[in-house]
Amino acid sequence: MQTNGFPNDHFYVKLVPSGSHGEAFWRSEFKEAVLWLFSENVKIQPSEKPVAKEVKTAKLAGGKLMRVVDFPSNYIKPRNVDVWLPENYSATKKYSVLYMHDGQNLFDETTTWNKQEWKVDEVASKLMLAGKVQDFIVVAPYNIPAIRWQDYFPQKAFDYLNVETQKDIHAKAKENKFSLAFNADNYLKFLTEELKPYIDQTYATKTDREHTFVAGSSMGGLISMYAMCEYPEIFSAAACISTHWVGLMPMEDNPIPDTFFAYMSENLPSPETHKFYFDYGTKTLDQYYPQYAETVDIIFKKKGYTDTNYKNLLFEGADHSENSWQKRLDIPFTFLLKK
Repeated sequence: MQTNGFPNDHFYVKLVPSGSHGEAFWRSEFKEAVLWLFSENVKIQPSEKPVAKEVKTAKLAGGKLMRVVDFPSNYIKPRNVDVWLPENYSATKKYSVLYMHDGQNLFDETTTWNKQEWKVDEVASKLMLAGKVQDFIVVAPYNIPAIRWQDYFPQKAFDYLNVETQKDIHAKAKENKFSLAFNADNYLKFLTEELKPYIDQTYATKTDREHTFVAGSSMGGLISMYAMCEYPEIFSAAACISTHWVGLMPMEDNPIPDTFFAYMSENLPSPETHKFYFDYGTKTLDQYYPQYAETVDIIFKKKGYTDTNYKNLLFEGADHSENSWQKRLDIPFTFLLKK
């Protein structure tokens, strides 16, 4: 366009890394395109503020569930974001905030793929009613199954692999038609630059690091760890449940776990201001995690973490499922949010 003499204000180019070739993406961009076409040198303005509406069909044990459908983002593919507000939520007081991944699996089993849920509203309500934890809200962006791995894999850790191993993994991924288009850095930009400002403007929150937490399971455990390391000024504690240390599918001579450990060794935040909770079971996919527990313990101890700000717990017989996670959810919640 420039070579053919078009002035910069006569054309507009936008790259959306997570954009895909389909109606959902085109719909998300259509308004901006029309406004630009019919504008008179008017600068593109940010999208309108997202609107959350109460989900009256959700079967909750307590509190209220609000939802933004297709939360707009310049970093990731739009997806729903649920916000759970505790019973008697009041705009006149301030609440801590827990960001939890895989939002569609947290509150209502009737809408999940496997008819299991974390029962976050039940557990959180009981803990708050008993006075064991701070009053808090839960912010829960959904995952998009087709790109969940790409959104959650700690992409800077991949750089710790040597070049030949990276080439080999890329070749195998191509052979199996699996995308290695890492997008975790953009996912975290979405959380910190787009979602958190919206939450803090819309709800009565304590906006400081001390009262901002992150949690998830499996790949969600990995991205929670990554969020703490990349944004230590925003998050103070993470719960990484059944953390998927294998990174990919379990395999012999897997080079991926060592990349996570090398990354953590160099990037863990200060134990004076941060806390980490990890756990793992022994059944189904969780059976591949105990072998890494000692390595994780060593890394954190070398960084100065102690029993007061670090846990890595074994749950014998627990499997890799929402049913297992909800049975012990009170433990990480209490560790993160204890009064």
